[in-house]
Parts: sequence; structure tokens; C-alpha cells
Amino acid sequence: MSRDALLSSEHADGVTTITLHDGKANVMSLDMLRALDEALNVAQATHAAVVLAARGKAFSGGFDLAAFQRRGPELVQMLEAGARLAARLLACPRPVVVACQGHAVAMGAFLLLAADTRLCSNADLRVQLNEVQVGLTMPRFAVALCRQRLTPASLHAAIATARPFNAPQAMSAGFVDELVDPAALLATAHQHALRLAAYPKAAFEATKRRLAAPALLALGQALEEDVADWHAHAIADT
Repeated sequence: MSRDALLSSEHADGVTTITLHDGKANVMSLDMLRALDEALNVAQATHAAVVLAARGKAFSGGFDLAAFQRRGPELVQMLEAGARLAARLLACPRPVVVACQGHAVAMGAFLLLAADTRLCSNADLRVQLNEVQVGLTMPRFAVALCRQRLTPASLHAAIATARPFNAPQAMSAGFVDELVDPAALLATAHQHALRLAAYPKAAFEATKRRLAAPALLALGQALEEDVADWHAHAIADT
């Protein structure tokens, strides 16, 4: 699928807004992950703050389940690309604001956890790490990502029991920072991005780098082990 069919990117006032719109659940297929990586390359080349948004009922329904059925090298590439995208957002030198308008499941929820500011529509939606529920072992990189944002009381419930969270519960758990009226979501996200982008650049980037360093180290170590497991199972079993 072409990049234009998966997402769009607009730049204004030093802010690049990347909007997911695959017409379905904005799944994190290999094509979508590559399109996101390209859009982030353009945003970073202009030193822009980033707003990550979506259209439809889902912010993102997570990884492409069809790839799990096909297995093989594509599955490993997709999983690794998802993990590296989360790490990239966490390490991004410029501000990253997520505007979550709908359901955020699995990899969709990981995107929330990697942003600087996470806004969520105060609507009927679900945030859930459903890996165990659908028979998948939670990747180590995802556990490391969750540890640095979710509250201790919510960590076990979210990961081990695959508990679904509504919008207020997701904020209490640490998935999001603020609930916003749906009609004001994008405008509020843009305001947050502008505010963060106005901070002294060197101070923001250096502070974010220091803050993210332990999580990025843990993510890197976890991903090495994950990739070895994914190769052993996804390819050997085909």
C-alpha cells in the first residue's frame, strides 16, 4: 500500500502533524511502520516538533495480525520496526505529542508510551495491551517501555492480565497525560507542540536525552533478546 494511503503529513508553524488513516484500524503493518519512519525523517530534517494523530475509530489497532499468520521474515521485520519506532520516538530530540482520538491497542498503546505529551479524547475508547489475551507473549522491549511510564499498580494489570482501560482509567494508569474534548483534540495537541517547541532547544534536547537514557538502554538490551526469539520462532516454524 502506498504511503499516501496510509498517512498524511502537514507542516505549519514549526510543527509537523502526521495523521494515520489507512481506512481501517491504522494497523502497524510493515508498510505503515516504514511510512512513519519516512515521515519522521522529514520532520527531523526540519527540526520540527511532531504531532502524531489518526483518523477513524482507532488510533491504532496494533501490529498487523495477518503478518503473524504468515510468519517468516516479514513478521520479524515488522516487530523489530515497531520496537525501533518506539525507541525513536522516545529518543526524538524535538517534542513529540500524541493526539489519541480512538482505540489504542498493543503497538498503538506503545506509541502513547513513547511520546512526550499524550493527549486522549474523552470519548468511548479502549487502551489495551492485549498480547496475552490473544495468545502472544509480551515482548521484552514492550515491558521495558511500559515500566518507564505506567504506574506500579497498573503495570501488572495492563501487561499480565491484558486489562482494557477506558479513557479516564488510561490516564490514571499512565498511558496518557490529559483528557480532551474530541472536538478540541487536534488544536490542543498543536498548542502543546508549540509550547514545547518554544523552550530553549539545547536545554530541552539535552534534558530529554538524559531522562530517556536508562529506558533506551533497557529497550536496546531487551530488543536484542527479542529479535533472537523472533527469528527462532517466526522463521524456524515456517
